[in-house]
Amino acid sequence: MVVLREGFTTGSCAAAAALACCLWQRDGMCPSQVSLVVPEGRTYTPAIIPHEDGSCGVIKDGGDDPDITNGVEIIAQVKLFDDDGLIVFCAGDGVGIVTETGLKIPAGEPAINPAPRKMIEDAVRSVFGDRSAEVTISVPGGEALARKTFNPRLGIVGGISILGTSGIVRPMSDEALRESLYAELKMRVLQGHREIVFTFGNQGEEAMRRLFPGACILQIGNEVGFMLDSALELGVEHILLGGHPGKLSKVAAGIMQTHSKYGDARREAIIAHLARIKASVGLIEGIYACKTTDAAVRLIHEAKYDMVWDLMAKAAQGYCSLRMRQAVKIDVVYLNAQGNIIGRTTE
Repeated sequence: MVVLREGFTTGSCAAAAALACCLWQRDGMCPSQVSLVVPEGRTYTPAIIPHEDGSCGVIKDGGDDPDITNGVEIIAQVKLFDDDGLIVFCAGDGVGIVTETGLKIPAGEPAINPAPRKMIEDAVRSVFGDRSAEVTISVPGGEALARKTFNPRLGIVGGISILGTSGIVRPMSDEALRESLYAELKMRVLQGHREIVFTFGNQGEEAMRRLFPGACILQIGNEVGFMLDSALELGVEHILLGGHPGKLSKVAAGIMQTHSKYGDARREAIIAHLARIKASVGLIEGIYACKTTDAAVRLIHEAKYDMVWDLMAKAAQGYCSLRMRQAVKIDVVYLNAQGNIIGRTTE
C-alpha cells in the first residue's frame, strides 16, 4: 500500500508568512524558517522567502495532493499601527474578493476563510500582542489559478481563496470538493432559492440552462447523495436532477456516488427497465454488448423503446426521494448527448 504524503494548506502558509513578517519587524532580521502549530496540533516549519518590501513568502507544499496551488508562493505583508485594536485583512494580488452573500466571509471582504484568519491573527498576536494591524495576503498568479476553481461560481473575483480548517492537506480527499459544493448550495439558499437544478458537469449545465432558462443551476459532479443530504439540511423545497444517462442510470440503480471507482450498474439498470416493458431478448442482448451509454441510447431509439427513459427517470426519482426521506420534491430529466430531453418525471 502506497502512503501518500500530507501537506499544509494555503491558510497555514499565510499564517507562517505573516509570523515571519512580524518577527522581521521586531528583530530587524528576516528568519530563514518559522515554527507554528496548526489547528490540528501539528507543528509547521516552512522556509521563508524575504522580499525587498518587507513581505515574506512561503511555498505551498500540499504533499501528494494534486491541488492547483501546489508550489505557488503565498505572501504576507503586515502593517502595524501604534494603538491596540483589530487586525484587518486585505486582498493582495491573486487573492479573491467575495461578492455574494451566503459564504463564510461577508461580501466585500478578502476570500480568506475564518480558520486561516484566526491562524494569521494568532501569529501576529504572538509577536505584537494587542497591537492593531493590517495584513495583506498575496498569491502571484492567483487570478489565473482561480479560473480552474469553484471561485467564479461562488462569486469570488480576482483570485483564489485562502483555505483550510485543520491546516493540513490530506491527499486525494473528497472533503475539499464537498466543502465547495456545500458552500455554493448554501449561498444560493441564503439568496432565496428554494428550487435548485442539480446537474453533473459543464455539458449538463449548458443543456439545462437552455431548457430551463432562469433556473438556479448547480454542478454537483459525482456527489449525488451528499448534495441530496445537503439540500435536505438546508431547506431546499424542490430539486430537478438532470443529466446524461451515463450518470443518471447509476442513480436509477440506487447508486448515489457516480464515480466509476464506486461502482457501475448502468447497463444492468437499463436492461431491467427494458424488461419491464417487454423489450425483445435481441434488444436486451444488444444493450448488454454496448460499450457506452450513448451506444445504448441509439440502439434503444432505433428499436422505438425511448419510453424506457421515463421509467428510469421515475426510478431515479424514487431513490432520491427515499434518500431525502420524502421531505423534498424531486424530479428527474434524462438528456441525450445533444442535450435534448429523452426521459423525465415532469411534463
